[in-house]
Amino acid sequence: MTTEATTEGAPFPLSGDRFQRDPAELYRELRREHGAVAPVLLDGDVPAWLVLDYRELHQVTSDPVLFSRDSDLWNQWDRIPEDWPLLPMIGRKQPSILYTVGERHRQRAGMIETALESVDPFLLRRYAEGFADELIDAFCGKGRADLVGQYAMLLPVRVLVKIYGVPDDEGPGLVTALNDMIDGRERALEGQQHLATSMYGLIHARQEEPRDDVVSRMLADTSGFTADEITQDLMVMMAAGHQPTADWIGNSLRLMLTDERFAASLFGGRNSVAEAMNEVLWADTPTQNVAGRWASRDTHLGGRRIREGDLLLLGLAAANSDPQVHVDSASLTGGNSAFFSFGHGEHRCPFPAQEIAEVIARTGIEVLLDRLPDIDLAVPAATLTRRPSPWLRGLTGLPVTFTPTPALGGTA
Repeated sequence: MTTEATTEGAPFPLSGDRFQRDPAELYRELRREHGAVAPVLLDGDVPAWLVLDYRELHQVTSDPVLFSRDSDLWNQWDRIPEDWPLLPMIGRKQPSILYTVGERHRQRAGMIETALESVDPFLLRRYAEGFADELIDAFCGKGRADLVGQYAMLLPVRVLVKIYGVPDDEGPGLVTALNDMIDGRERALEGQQHLATSMYGLIHARQEEPRDDVVSRMLADTSGFTADEITQDLMVMMAAGHQPTADWIGNSLRLMLTDERFAASLFGGRNSVAEAMNEVLWADTPTQNVAGRWASRDTHLGGRRIREGDLLLLGLAAANSDPQVHVDSASLTGGNSAFFSFGHGEHRCPFPAQEIAEVIARTGIEVLLDRLPDIDLAVPAATLTRRPSPWLRGLTGLPVTFTPTPALGGTA
C-alpha cells in the first residue's frame, strides 16, 4: 500500500489513549492534515485507509464492484500472523455474509431479512421489558449501580438469545466472548471460538428439533445455504446485534445524564428518549469504524491514490461529523436519520435488524427511567472511560445513584 497523495503526513495508529479518549477531535485533525481519506495503522503497524468524509464514504459503499467486500483481495495477507487479534473482524475466507458478494450476497441478505422480519414486535418488546425489569430488580434496592456492566451490557444478548433460540444459560458466556472478540485484544480469537462453538451447537439442535425462532427459519430457507454458512451468519448477527445495541443504550444514557440539552429528558417522556438515541447515532455512534472494503483495481479516492488490494476502513463516526453535513454540532439533529451508523449500500445493516436493535435499546432505556426516575451520575463525567476497540465506542462503566426502590419480581 502506498501513501502517495496530494497531502503530507504520516499514518496514524488507530488505537491508543488519544483514540479512545477523544476520537472526534482526532478525526477532525486527520481531516485537516490528510483530507477525506487518511492513512492509518492497525495493530502490528498494518496499513489501511480511513475514509473520513461523508461524500467519499457514500461513494465507497455505493460501488461494491470497485470497493469490494471480498477480503481475499487484500494485499497485506502475507504479513498478517495467524494470531492477529483483529482477525475476527477482518477475516479471510470466512463464509459469512460479510464477505459474500454479488447475487449470492443478495440471496443471503434476503434469507436473513426474512427470518428477522418474522420476529413478533410485541413479543420482542415483552421480552425486552421482562429482562429489563429482571436486571433492574437485581440492583434497584441498593441505590447504586453500574448501568453498563449491570444493565446495558446484559440486556441485548438476553433478548437475542430468546428470539434466536439459544439456551438461556449460554447468555452470560456469550457476553464475555462477544466483548473479547470485538475489542480486538489478546482474547479476541478465544472469544470468536466460543461464539462459533455456541452457534454450531445451536444449528445442530435446530436441525434435529425446529422451533418458532430465527435460527429455525434460517434453516428452512430453500436457497441452499450450508450449515456452516448459516453458523457464520449467526455469529455476525449475534455480534452486530448485541454489542452495538448495548453501547447504544450506554451512550444514550450517558448523554441524557451529562448533556444540559437533555437535562429534562429524564422526566420528559418517551419522545425525549428517542431524540437522545438519534443524537447518539450522529455524535457518539457505537459503530465507529468498519472493516472494510478492498479496492479491486488501482483508483483514486479523495485525492488519494488507492492501490489494488488496499484496505479501506469505513469511518462511520467521522463521516457523521463531516462539517459539510453536520454543520452545527451544538444543535440537535432532531429526526434526521441520514447518518451512516447502520452503514449504507448492499452491506448495510438489514432493516429488520435495525428495528430489533431500536426496540431493545429504547425499551431498555424507557423501563430504566420509569423504574428509577431520579438516577444521577455518581462520578464526574470527565472520568468516564471507553473500551479499547478500534471498531466500537462504548463505555467501560456508567456508575449512578438513585433512590432505592423495591424489586418487582418475575422473569421475561
